[in-house]
Amino acid sequence: MRLRLVPDNTKIDFFGYARATFGASVVLLIASVIAFLVMGLNFGIDFRGGTTIRTESVQVVDVGAYRAAIDPLNLGDVTITEVFDPTFREDQNVAMIRIQAQAGEESVAGETVLAVETALQAVDPSITFPAVESVGPKVSGELIRTAIMAVVGALVAIVIYIWLRFEWQFAVGAVAALVHDVGLTIGLFALLQIKFDLAIIAALLTIVGYSINDTVVVFDRARENLRKYKVMPLRDVLNLSANETLSRTIMTSGTTLLALIALLVLGGDVIRGFVFAITWGIVVGTYSSIYVAKNVVLMLGVKRDWSGVKRPVGNKYSDIDA
Repeated sequence: MRLRLVPDNTKIDFFGYARATFGASVVLLIASVIAFLVMGLNFGIDFRGGTTIRTESVQVVDVGAYRAAIDPLNLGDVTITEVFDPTFREDQNVAMIRIQAQAGEESVAGETVLAVETALQAVDPSITFPAVESVGPKVSGELIRTAIMAVVGALVAIVIYIWLRFEWQFAVGAVAALVHDVGLTIGLFALLQIKFDLAIIAALLTIVGYSINDTVVVFDRARENLRKYKVMPLRDVLNLSANETLSRTIMTSGTTLLALIALLVLGGDVIRGFVFAITWGIVVGTYSSIYVAKNVVLMLGVKRDWSGVKRPVGNKYSDIDA
């Protein structure tokens, strides 16, 4: 027997609530922009510059005592955060201490790190320092520019590919879905103040790739159906295409989410932000490929002139195998 999560020949009207779904996406995207502008992102040490010290101890983390020990060193902006994780042992108490780069220094000096460690050992003799990471301000600035260029470059390359593969309306729909996915992810990170570092940039690029893959599958089926049903209204063609690919979409997203949820629960705090970003991106990416990309294509319309010589939907590159 074959497993069926979705019945065959579904006839879901994905455009039945188009105003509500598309309107909700617009509202959430605007809210994400506002959250980003007002609250900002909680940049990690990769983007801010400075040093992160990870501590472990058999004693319970006392943030107040740690701060009282470090304050006399006059290090400026120091953030102390206790880390909770279900995979930790009962006697494993972890904290992250972030120290901003000092004026005139590329990174926190080794003597400063040693002074911090000595001060904390005076509070808790059992404390250890399993990891120390430092990034200079110049390097962090270059990383920000490179990260922005990477995301924008990926979006541009995808738009060009979709434009060559399909009609320009499909390219606009695809980029609208990608902006939706990336925007909502950044907005959520701004709202929850989850650490935003280079790993999250990698997650954003992964989200872009996954989302466009799902969108292309729906668009490719739509192109086939536009050739097959030459007089069927565009709305019905897009609905039919989404229904025909629905089983594939749910199976692909579902199995991916199973692995991501396992990593989210059991993977530990080091990769939790990265996995959380991808998990959220898979959900919004699947949603946008159906409720954002298709809605944009429907609003823009697709030229369907079948008089005279038959022409495929797309341009001269549309029949090239991906």
